[in-house]
Amino acid sequence: MGEYTVGVLTLSDKGARGEREDTSGVMLKELFAGLEGYTVALYLVIADNQSLISATLTRWVDENNIDLIITTGGTGVSPSDQTPEATRAVIDRQVPGLAEAMRQASLTKTVQAVWSRGIAGIRRQSLIINLPGSEKAAKENIEAILPALSHGLYKLKGGAADCGVSV
Repeated sequence: MGEYTVGVLTLSDKGARGEREDTSGVMLKELFAGLEGYTVALYLVIADNQSLISATLTRWVDENNIDLIITTGGTGVSPSDQTPEATRAVIDRQVPGLAEAMRQASLTKTVQAVWSRGIAGIRRQSLIINLPGSEKAAKENIEAILPALSHGLYKLKGGAADCGVSV
């Protein structure tokens, strides 16, 4: 369908201070680096700060033209968890089906999935998806939607083939 650039953004106060190793972001980088059609272009660990997250997402889309941004962390209900709010502030449209599919898949593993507040949305022609911060949960969430991503990105970039037609 195409070649898409990927940015992986880890939101972790401890990770940003060097007090915790980022396993979920590294796993996501390795996953997308191993997939045909995706190139990991950016990776960063920053504090879970709403204005910093929003500014980074905006820069990655508007200046770096990243096609797919995967965030990991900051989707729970802790006072410092601000990723969904930061994402909502910069997107033009939400894509609720992606978040619903991820939560549904997670619920088959743990009832704690009900606490995930991650969203997915579009800014310009870029897709931003929020994943949980644990490596296990991030892997389960991305695997739930991975088969649909290339088609969605193709359509987002203006692909004209009908949804029921293989391209």
